[in-house]
Amino acid sequence: MAQDITSIAEEDFFEGTAACCSDSEALTQGDKEYEDILELNQFDGLPYSSRFYKLLRERKELPVWRAKCEFMDTLAKGQFVVVSGSAQTGRSSQIPQWCAEFCLSVQFQHGMVVCTQTHSQQAVDLALRVSDEMDVNIGHEVGYNIPLETCCANDTVLRFCTDDMLLREIMSDPLLERYGVVVVDQAHQRTVATDVLQGLLKDIALQRADLRVVLLTAVEPVPKQMKHFTGSAVPLIRLESPGAGEVVYNSTSDGYFCAALRLVLEIHRSEEDGDVVVFLVTTQEINLAHDILCHEAHALAPDLGELLPVAVHPRQPGSLPNPGEAGTRRSRQVFLTSSPNEDFFWAVNSLSFVIDAGLEKRYVYNPRIRTNSVIIQPISTVQALSRRQLAGPTGKCFCLYPEDRQLPAEIRPHIVESDITSTVLFLKRMEIAGLRQCDFIDRPDPEGLMQALEEMDYLAALDNDGNLSEMGIIMSEFPLEPQMAKTLLASCEFDCVSEVVIIAAMLTAPTCFLVPSVDLRPEATQCHMKFQHPEGDHFTLINIYKAFKQFQEDPYCDVEKWCQDFYLDHSALLMADALRTEFSDTLKRIELPVSVPAFGSRSNTLNIKRALLAGFFMQVARDVDGSGNYFILTHKHVAQMHPLSGYGAKSPKLGLPEWVLYHEHSFSEDNCLRTVSHITPEQFIEMAPQYFFYNLPTSESKDILQNILNHGAAGYPEEKHQTSKEEAREETYDRCVVQ
Repeated sequence: MAQDITSIAEEDFFEGTAACCSDSEALTQGDKEYEDILELNQFDGLPYSSRFYKLLRERKELPVWRAKCEFMDTLAKGQFVVVSGSAQTGRSSQIPQWCAEFCLSVQFQHGMVVCTQTHSQQAVDLALRVSDEMDVNIGHEVGYNIPLETCCANDTVLRFCTDDMLLREIMSDPLLERYGVVVVDQAHQRTVATDVLQGLLKDIALQRADLRVVLLTAVEPVPKQMKHFTGSAVPLIRLESPGAGEVVYNSTSDGYFCAALRLVLEIHRSEEDGDVVVFLVTTQEINLAHDILCHEAHALAPDLGELLPVAVHPRQPGSLPNPGEAGTRRSRQVFLTSSPNEDFFWAVNSLSFVIDAGLEKRYVYNPRIRTNSVIIQPISTVQALSRRQLAGPTGKCFCLYPEDRQLPAEIRPHIVESDITSTVLFLKRMEIAGLRQCDFIDRPDPEGLMQALEEMDYLAALDNDGNLSEMGIIMSEFPLEPQMAKTLLASCEFDCVSEVVIIAAMLTAPTCFLVPSVDLRPEATQCHMKFQHPEGDHFTLINIYKAFKQFQEDPYCDVEKWCQDFYLDHSALLMADALRTEFSDTLKRIELPVSVPAFGSRSNTLNIKRALLAGFFMQVARDVDGSGNYFILTHKHVAQMHPLSGYGAKSPKLGLPEWVLYHEHSFSEDNCLRTVSHITPEQFIEMAPQYFFYNLPTSESKDILQNILNHGAAGYPEEKHQTSKEEAREETYDRCVVQ
């Protein structure tokens, strides 16, 4: 099969591009000659537009064009190829198009082309740009598939998607049989999804000799990544970089934050036109810098033009301009951002200045306390180079650190420092689908892996042999963390699906609470308190969603203004609404019962808490002194309520409960419990698996629970401490079916 496709590709495809391969000067021939050769678009059969030839001239100037023949030859002869080059080389836009030409040359008999991105916005931007260059309609020959949005058709030959969406697709198509070429872009980012995808592609390629795998990276991969697929180095094509402009190192004693703001103002006063991107470290710094620059902008002389600060938070590029949009001569945009947003600015042609703090904030998961620690560390040389190149060959990059600072050579793989419970659930599902063990480039932390398996066992997602149980299979159908997926399934038993689906959607979407500048925060807190529910934050989220839907469906109301007035994020609520629909559709697809809404009744409130405890029994804490110091049962750590919590807001409506269930513990940032609701110890005992309870570390809180268990249920005598895990699970099933 592999030999067949190679011979067909060499015979049919290179016949049409012989001029390109035989003479490099063919790439610089006039448009008239190219028009004579390709009068009709090979993908839709329609005549090319004049814009196609205009864009073609621009495409030929990209560094990647000098490597087209080498790439096409390598793609035809082998299964794997790696292309390294910065975003300015054109690798992300041109390589997928050439892969589509390769598949077309064999009449798509082995499938279409899919190209993964690490962020949704990049997938959309690239699909729009490539469809324009290929002179086809978006959503037809070229499309995209991102969470909550699909713009594709059955005849789509080139699809851009996020790496996690392709992983979801593998669940129903384990061998990716609809694709002939898989392009993994931004492989240097080493996200969990991209690393898992590469591990699975190695196995898929062994079972499909006709499949082609293309890795696109900003820099040359490390040797272990090059040898991952075949055991020996795969072919590597290096693209010439257009280079960076002037680099100025500027380390100051008063810190990078103040230095960055001074530089912005100095650039605006003395430099030529051009926008600025400032790489800071934390969300708080981005927001503070935005407020300060907005204040300073009002004091600038009018003849300098307008200074427009724009906050671009990690993974939220919605505030970026459209590709190619530039500020006017009378205005200068200042983008304030942090890692991992370097690649968001590849299409902002107006950038002339980069200010780089040289640091990033990373979340490192600690399996012992089941939460993330925050580490501030230097960026890698890959990121530093990527940031410098954003200013272009004529711009300037100001590095706010010494030139002799030693930066890490590569980006640390996320798989070794992340919570991989969701990943383990997915890989267990893949084993059922027939794929063998995922061969990671860098293996996950062993302690984190054991904790993930233990958590899945507590959630009843594994059977006694360590394979995925029926419960686990159903949980894997939802694009949710396993605990939330278990909560959603439990809601089917407790007749509170309508309410729990809202909670799941609101907690999966970005937070709906807007935190304004300091002087407006008391007003925002008062607005948020109007939605508070006496049972806790999970119920408050239902109140907010229902109020949002009520105003959204009222034709006489401006729902965006309503959100603004109550300091709520309109886009986050829209995403929650879309997620709610997706989760509800999944429940219907797998034929699980959806209950009638009953929010507000006493029985419904109790059932919602039962469903939440079915998934989040590992996230329970007790106020040990009556003053808000909450002892976390699983690891003996003490934390406080988050200020945005209904309990943390010091509301007269809500006193501090003794026992709470929480959604998140932000350990390193503020040591706070986020999204908290009141529970009783009896409810915890009812829902938590027995063998989880007995594995809790010894504490006063556990003694209280044990005393309730001993005196409140005759069927659970103290000698159960010695019960086996299997017996405890059977007893748990007797008390709660969902466990």
